[in-house]
Amino acid sequence: MKRTIIRHTGIAAATLALSMSLVACGSDDSSSENTSGSDDSSQTTEGSDDSGATDAGAEAFGPGCASIPTSGAGSFNGMATEPVATAASANPLLKTLVAAVKQAGLVDTLNSAEALTVFAPTDDAFAKIPKKDLDAVLADKATLTKILSHHVIEGKLGPDEIAGEHETLAGDTVTVKGSGDKFTSGAENAAVLCGNVPTANATVYVIDTVMMPS
Repeated sequence: MKRTIIRHTGIAAATLALSMSLVACGSDDSSSENTSGSDDSSQTTEGSDDSGATDAGAEAFGPGCASIPTSGAGSFNGMATEPVATAASANPLLKTLVAAVKQAGLVDTLNSAEALTVFAPTDDAFAKIPKKDLDAVLADKATLTKILSHHVIEGKLGPDEIAGEHETLAGDTVTVKGSGDKFTSGAENAAVLCGNVPTANATVYVIDTVMMPS
């Protein structure tokens, strides 16, 4: 099933400040309350962090999900509150991808999109590419942009929607095979290591291989 891509080129840069400061938004209110109120607020915050992390990752699947931090900005709970490029920047598995996205100038485009599905290659996936070739791609903005855009689909696609042929932000197509909690994507049959990861504006499928556009 093909999906039409809504291009977001030229969208103004959205504020990339981490929303972790929002966790402390209740501090002003608690200061106006007695000590008992502050204690209750602290307990509520801790409880909400734990339950939020559980809820945010409840529908995620795959062996790679065990490598997602259990707390902080890179956790399921932390990433769920941020737009996709910002969320990825906090994930320790995606450092090379984040650097590539910045190099291609796609941070604002990804963060300002309404709804996306992103296949996110891990650092190990990029490490499969010979360093000379990877360095050449990173230095070629047009080629890098096309490769990264090949990993992005319009709309938030869950496991019940992801299988099939989809049009990418690069204007070509990618085919996803599988069902349940086992999927591969692209001609490279990139395995989904951790799928259905929620961010504020995208659903992420962490994969073990970089996909190349046709």
